[in-house]
Amino acid sequence: MSEVRPAISDKSPDDHLNHLLLTKEETWYESIRSNLHEIFHPVKLDPGEYTSKPVQVRDIWSKDENKRFSGVGSLLIHAAIIGLLIAVGTNKAVQEKAKDVVSLIAPDLAPYQPKAAPKKNTMGGGGGGGDKSMLQASKGKLPKIAPRQFVPPTAVIVNQNPKLVMEPTIVVQPNAPLPQVALNQLGNPLGVLGPPSNGIGSGGGIGSGKGGGVGSGNGVGFGPGSGAGTGGGLYRIGGGVSEPVPIYKPEPEYSEEARKAKFQGEVLLQIVIDENGHTRDVKVLRPLGLGLDEKAVEAVLKWRFRPSMKDGHAVPVQANVAVNFRLL
Repeated sequence: MSEVRPAISDKSPDDHLNHLLLTKEETWYESIRSNLHEIFHPVKLDPGEYTSKPVQVRDIWSKDENKRFSGVGSLLIHAAIIGLLIAVGTNKAVQEKAKDVVSLIAPDLAPYQPKAAPKKNTMGGGGGGGDKSMLQASKGKLPKIAPRQFVPPTAVIVNQNPKLVMEPTIVVQPNAPLPQVALNQLGNPLGVLGPPSNGIGSGGGIGSGKGGGVGSGNGVGFGPGSGAGTGGGLYRIGGGVSEPVPIYKPEPEYSEEARKAKFQGEVLLQIVIDENGHTRDVKVLRPLGLGLDEKAVEAVLKWRFRPSMKDGHAVPVQANVAVNFRLL
């Protein structure tokens, strides 16, 4: 094999240096021309030779041995789910349960609420009175509000010179909205204009009710309702109102439908316990169904209580009670 040797130039290094120093600099228009020439007439390069070849591999997706079994399994699972839904939907006990109304119970937020001083009860009540006059109660302003009454109000002054003077009052919650009239004499703000009259009621006071209050109710308050206060509503336990004590409480009977279905639960009722300790105005707050709601109402209407008391007087109260149904 012959050895290739580089050609030996006969030029000295000074000649090369002089050649570099004397190289002519390319002008701008020559540079543009050379660039355009390269764009439109590029230099063709020698194409390379490719030596790689594709390799045939095994097709792993064309045949799946488990594909048939997976399809059959999926079909069986869906059929089982549909069959289960049909069986549950046609069950009589489930259908009866689905008819019941379910009341959502809000979460207990009491631990997260700021503590505040307990407020006095401001719920309902009322009062009225009169002296069985032939005339309706005359129009006038309400007397002073006080926590306890010593002297009932009167529109007709009989004793002009009493030995002991005490201001008449009514028992009404301090924040109650009361009607105001621009009159100096006492009377019923909802009364009629005319000569002074205590009204057709009885028991003192002014109005058409009974008691030492003003209005059409019974008690020492104002307006419809009983006991004291105003608004025509009912009292609630607390705030000076004692809790009623049950003295007769028969157990509810089981309905035949619930007994056959072995159904158990609790019915929540809202009741009113009047001044005589009787139960009235029963409402179902959370029903149970299967005839148990009716049985609960029947039982509660037979209950008897020692009535709630406020300031020494029996007052009607509203309360919620739960009636449980359990199979032994």
